[in-house]
Order: sequence, then structure tokens, then C-alpha cells
Amino acid sequence: MSDNKITEFQAIDDGKMLDYLSNEPIKETPKEIVRQRTVRAIFHEYGIDVNDMALDVPIKVNGRRKKIDVAIFERGSAHELENIRRIIMCDKEPKKGKKGAVKMRDHAQAKKDLELMEDMMREREGDDYVLSSCKWGLWTNGIELFYVEKEETRFEPRFKPVGDWPLADETLGSRDVASHAQLRRADNEMLQIAFRRCHNFIHGNEGMPKDAAFWQFLYLIFAKMYDERPGNRNREFWAGPTEQFDAEGRKAIRTRIEPLFEKVKGQYKTIFNGNEEITLSDRALAFMVSELAKYDFSRTGMDAKGVAYQEIVGTNLRGDRGQYFTPRGAIKLMVEIIAPKIDEKVLDPSCGTGGFLVDALSYINRTLHDEKNVEIGDETTEEFGSIQERLGKFSRSNLFGCDFDPFLCRASQMNVVMASNAMASINHMNSLEFPQGDLKGVKDAKNKIPLGSVDVILTNPPFGSDIPVTDRHILDQYELANVWERTGDGGFRVTGRKKDAVSPEVLFIERCVQWLKPGGRMGIVLPDGILGNPGDEYIRWWIMRHCWVLGSVDLPVESFIVEANVNILTSLLFLKKKTQAEIDAADLGEEPEYQVFMAVAEKVGFDRRGNTLYKRRPDGEEIVEEVEEVERIRIGGESITRRLRRKRKVVDDDLPLIAEEFKKFRAENAEPGS
Repeated sequence: MSDNKITEFQAIDDGKMLDYLSNEPIKETPKEIVRQRTVRAIFHEYGIDVNDMALDVPIKVNGRRKKIDVAIFERGSAHELENIRRIIMCDKEPKKGKKGAVKMRDHAQAKKDLELMEDMMREREGDDYVLSSCKWGLWTNGIELFYVEKEETRFEPRFKPVGDWPLADETLGSRDVASHAQLRRADNEMLQIAFRRCHNFIHGNEGMPKDAAFWQFLYLIFAKMYDERPGNRNREFWAGPTEQFDAEGRKAIRTRIEPLFEKVKGQYKTIFNGNEEITLSDRALAFMVSELAKYDFSRTGMDAKGVAYQEIVGTNLRGDRGQYFTPRGAIKLMVEIIAPKIDEKVLDPSCGTGGFLVDALSYINRTLHDEKNVEIGDETTEEFGSIQERLGKFSRSNLFGCDFDPFLCRASQMNVVMASNAMASINHMNSLEFPQGDLKGVKDAKNKIPLGSVDVILTNPPFGSDIPVTDRHILDQYELANVWERTGDGGFRVTGRKKDAVSPEVLFIERCVQWLKPGGRMGIVLPDGILGNPGDEYIRWWIMRHCWVLGSVDLPVESFIVEANVNILTSLLFLKKKTQAEIDAADLGEEPEYQVFMAVAEKVGFDRRGNTLYKRRPDGEEIVEEVEEVERIRIGGESITRRLRRKRKVVDDDLPLIAEEFKKFRAENAEPGS
């Protein structure tokens, strides 16, 4: 989807949200949030036209007036009860339990919640059903989704649990239409929910610890991506519409998935030891396969997959070694400013779960689409294949990550594989010790990314005085590990004495500069102290001697409170490594003057609790912008492009604006250096 903004603004009262169908304000309640999210997904995922939906359709049930939360009518028909093909009933999202997950129910356990919906579908008026054309029902609280199919019997209709609804053409079928042709591109929010549902099921229902549940989830994601490899016509990662609801069907799913996972371990020997097993129960395995199999991950947007994956990763793999997962907005801004190219080597020496690597892939993906003058999601099969091939080659040849935590290395590799269906070079090693060290990733890194060979570095290193580096053989590699003293000309020099301990972020600055080739570019997240503390002036002097400073962006404290639960002020620093000739010229006082981009982000789109922030007028009312959206969906096997004028709230986020301002700045000011 792409937007063309229309410069028209309105205001919306507190406590209101915009109805996706009518574009008009509607009361914002926990239930309404679930309903609006569901309606949007019905359009984007199932290809059902918004003009064929209606909210709060009145109906009598057992003599009482009720309302159908969402009614879906036969395509193009009048909005009459006899034309309703599907109904949706919604409830508010359940609260998480003590384990941090929602215990997932089956259809039998949710029987009471489903009663009203089923009563609506069986309601009679004389000899006829009131909803005579309604065959499908869905009850959801935003996390649980219970799909039912109405089957006519001699007496009363029977409601059969099914794993999903059919698409707009209403072909659900069996294995033949659960194959590649029937997979669908995921809606952003619904993919997050699908991942959350899977994780909730194995964490809340299987009694697994959170980390064990995560790895089981990861194994199935690997299997899913392997099953979607280019040219594979013999799909094994699928589930029939009713297989998850009986013992025989669940065993059939396991019979397909376990051999598939063995192939995965053989394909990804650098990630798997070979002794990993799927230890999920038949019921949990069937649930997860049914949940994931419906989506075409290769055609689902990178941003959607990245957000969904990061949400699950972030709740499971936060470490205690200063590992703060970088907010997506900051990652996106850094990548936009550094602007990596497809022929450049891109490295994150502290890659964590791979956020920078995946966003670099996303940036390259947009660049390739721009080259072909085609919108993402609107490619021909040939164009899509060509772009995917180039992205895969970039991942395998030019995308590198390193991390000291082997679990994060695996999580990062999965993130890259999910984005590009190709592996990057993710090395398990201590970047500060490199090229020394005996961890298994060192040898490969020495061959592929020796110091002085990298074009682009994007990183958020672990930082903090509570995790100092004290290992002497590491400190001996760094100039910044020395005690420095001021010289008479305003500079600094090494005294020859080593410090006993140095914060890791200081050493990471020097290591990143060492890794860059002359002219290479770098974006790094740093605590504000390095850029402002008087005692750290020698660090700033060292940076300016070895690098051109391209820009600096100050972030508010909210940036890391939500992700890391710490009050920490940070800045994004952008550097370009000087050549030796440029360093020599600077030492002689011959460095030319140049402009440095400076910005301060006051808002990043969310508050300290993680709630989305929207722009407001001076009187406090939220601002609404009207946009034209180009939405591409498939209805009945036909590709349809619809242009819609929609209203939406304006997220209060300075980071996209800063990215645009940097582009303007660079257009007016040449980048320093040769």
C-alpha cells in the first residue's frame, strides 16, 4: 500500500476513533479497537470489499433485539439480512495471565461465547432461516479467533470448527487449495496477532518456559520459510481446514512437519546443531501450523514480518549485558540517513536480533523497486523473482552481523531469513576481541570482513559503566583504552598508561572505525554522556580526528524506556571514516570547514508506557489527516486496485521528519571527504 497525502486536516474528539468502513468518528472502546482491526484485516487479507460490510446490523434472536457486530454481504448485493454471507462477533482483548500470556481456548471451551453468534445463524422466521445465506461465522477477542462453518442437517444446523475462513471467492477446500496459490499476504496487525497467538498457545497452554516456547516457535518459522523456498512445488507446511480439530488430522500434520524440520536442520547447519527437536504436543503443533500456513511469507512486506517477529523476540531474549533492543523508528532513521547500497558490505557488530540488518534489507528492497518503477506488492511474478534473487544475493554476500550471544545470533539469522529467504553471515564472536578470540564465528569473519573492509556499519552497542571491559588483551588493542592528556594546542595525546576498565561503547566506537574502509559510513547509538561529558572530551577529539561527522540526532528518554525499561538519554551519531591523507591534513590544520546536520527529536510516536501518541491541536483535540490510499487486493482471483480517501490520526513522531530534513540538508550541502 502506498499513500499520497492530501493537505486537509480535521480534528477528532478525545475518546473517538475512526471507523474503517465509514471514515466517521466512532466511540473508542476496547471492543471497538478489536472490531476495527478485524474489519481492516477482512479487507486486506480476505479481499472482501468494504462496501460489502456493515456494522451493528439489527437482528432478532429468540424474540430479543440484537446486533451483528460485523455483517458481510454477498458481493455487490443489497444490505439485507437474506444477503448476509458471514458474520463476526467481537469482544475486548483479554488480559495477560501471570505468565505474561493468554491461555488459549478451543471451540468447546469457548462454547458460551459462541452461543449468540450461532443462535443468530440458526434463527428462523417460519420455515426459513433469517440469515438464509450465512454460512460462516467468526468470534474474536483480538487474540482468540474461532471460525465456524454452518452445515445443514435434517433438523438443526451444525456448526463445524474450521481453522480459517475462505477468501472472497469462498473456496476453502482441502490440500489442493491450501497450497501456494491460496496463500495470502499478511495484514500487518494480523501477522503480529498470529505470532502472538502461536506464542501464547505454547507458553500458556503447554507449560513451557518463555524461552523454550520461543525456540519451538522459531523452529516452525524456519520450516515455513524453507517450505517457501523458490521453485518448491511440493509444499509440506500446510494444514487442511479441519485437521487441527481431531487426533487423526493432528498426527497427519506432524507426519508432514517433522521430516520437513529435518531438512531444515540439514540446510542450516551453521545455525542448528542437529539435535533440535519439535517437542510440542500434537495439538499445539497443529494449532501453530494452521495459524502460519495460511500466509505467504515471501510476499508479505518486510516491515510487517519484522514488526511481528521483533515483538515476540523482544519479550524473550532481552539480555543482562546492556543489550537494549533499538526502537524501530530509530533504526529506520539511521538506515535512511546512511543509505546503504546493494554493492556495499553492511555490518552490525552487535546485531542482537537483527533489526538493523533487516531494515537495511528493507531499504535495499525499496531501492530495487524504485529502479523498476514498481510499487512493493504490485510486481509481476517475473519482477518479484528478479528482486528476490538480488535481495538474496545481497544477504548472502554483503550482509554481516556479529554478536557475543549465540542465541541472539540465531534469532538474528531467522530475522534475515524471514525478510529475504536467504541467510546472511551472522558470526558468533566478541567483536571487541576480534580478530582475536576462539569463538566459532571468528575464522569466517576474518576471511569475509577483516578490519578496514566494510562500507557501512549500523549498530547499537551494549553500553553502561556497570558492564566494563577489563580484559587486558582486549584493552591492549585500543587507543581509547589509554589514559589521555591535553596538549598545548587544544588536542590530546596518549600518556602510555592503560585504564583498568573501559565502558564497552567507547571501545565499540574505535572498533567500528577500524572496521570501516576509508570513506565508509557509520551510524551508531551512543549514550549522551560521550557527546557531552567534559571528561569524555578526548573521545570526541579522537572521533573528529579520524572521521567526518555527518550528523547527530538527540533522542528523548521515551525511546529506550519502552524497549529496555531504563531511563537513558541517547544520541544517534553518523560518521564517515577519513583517509590517511585527510587525517594528515587535519593534523596540519588544513581541514576544510563543512556543515554538520544536527537535530533533536522531542517525540518518537509513543509515550513512556508505550502508548501511541497522536498530534493534537492547541485545544487538545487529536488531528486527523485525509489521505488517498492505493490498496491492491485480490477478489475472486482478480487483482483489483482501489483508490480510497481515508481519514487517519497523525502519529506524533519527529523521526520521519528528521529523515526528510536530512535529505534536504544533504542536497544543499556536499558530503565531506573524498
